[in-house]
Amino acid sequence: MRLLADLVLTGAGWERNRAVAIVDGRIAAVREAGAAQPGDVRLAGKALLPGTINAHCHTFQALLRGLGDDLDFMGWRDRVLYPFSERLDRRAIALGAQLAFAEQLLHGVTTCVDFFYLQDDGNENAEAVIEAARAIGIRLVLARTMYDWEGAPRRYRESVGDAARRTTDLIARHRGDPTTLIQPAPHSPHGASPDMIRAGWEIAEGADTRFHIHVAEGRYEGERTLREHGATPIRYLDTLGVLGPRTIAVHCVWLDDGEIALMGQRGAQLAYCPSSNMFLGDGITRVPEMLRAGVRIGLGTDGGCTNNRASVFEDMRMTSLLQRVRLLDGTALPAERAFAMGTRDGAEMLGVDAGVIAAERLADLVAVDLGHPSLHPPIDLLKNVVYAMSPQAVTDVWVHGRRVVENGRLVTIDVDELLARVRELTKGWRVGA
Repeated sequence: MRLLADLVLTGAGWERNRAVAIVDGRIAAVREAGAAQPGDVRLAGKALLPGTINAHCHTFQALLRGLGDDLDFMGWRDRVLYPFSERLDRRAIALGAQLAFAEQLLHGVTTCVDFFYLQDDGNENAEAVIEAARAIGIRLVLARTMYDWEGAPRRYRESVGDAARRTTDLIARHRGDPTTLIQPAPHSPHGASPDMIRAGWEIAEGADTRFHIHVAEGRYEGERTLREHGATPIRYLDTLGVLGPRTIAVHCVWLDDGEIALMGQRGAQLAYCPSSNMFLGDGITRVPEMLRAGVRIGLGTDGGCTNNRASVFEDMRMTSLLQRVRLLDGTALPAERAFAMGTRDGAEMLGVDAGVIAAERLADLVAVDLGHPSLHPPIDLLKNVVYAMSPQAVTDVWVHGRRVVENGRLVTIDVDELLARVRELTKGWRVGA
């Protein structure tokens, strides 16, 4: 199959009248379009971009959207997350995943990291999420959470041994799957014991995967980690021997200069969720300082009830604007840097061979309508994509060479039927009800 587009954003920049040839889920070549051939897909008036990478999400939380609005983190956790996640059986977990994946694809997300922790003493719920991703057509990195803090709901928690065994089994079961990766994810310095965090790291080392962990999302976490372990969060992880190139630390809002430098020295990476951090009033991660320290950064939307939108394109915009207002500097973080975080850098961080349109890369692609008003005037298309583009401009999406969105409609599932099931499940849900 060849995709013929008026403009293609390759690693070399915008190229006109290009054909992107796809074979077995990968890009075989990018060359001059030439004459049309049988089976070609003509994308007249459209630009082809690499699909965006959602480096951190909790898909089941899509069902909780609207419940925790205008609450702080603790209010949201104790009044929304904990009580309402208890209402979700396996079918509801799968439904939430379908909703989240559908929305993300329509917004141009081709890879989603689901940091998943509703385990119920097994892997069956995680398998339901994996099956939902396959059916909807998104590339999934399932960050299989390892959680043993006694303050969390029982269904989140496991012993260290059980969590390690189940995570190892899940990795082995899906190794070689072309659109699914499993990676260990001890919840956080407060949600996982030292033994649990070490167990997750040892799994990552043994299976050669990445290692995810929430770090310093709120100011309280640094204070708590210092009180309980005698070190701030990043230093604490370093003392455990789990800070390195495998590490994907999520949020990192409250780090001091030494911790930022330490992340760079160890090669640790950041999954940054600007909209979620704003939504909960957590603070602003010091992105330019982390870049200067050598930290690779990808972008995440976080859960559907701590952001309420599922667009990495929007989080590119938020990343740039937040740093400008924090530093009172309109040049603090340019569009090109933000775009790379949401595509190439996020893919490299996860070990996914996507994020760039080039030969041998995965065919995870997004077409946008060059005639959409939000992309006019067409003076600088990339800046328009980051700062101005409406979600309505996203018209077509391919994942692993499979067309999953066509002319603005998801083709793998009946969206109306999906939304009807969501409405039926959540009917009457209210905080305190």
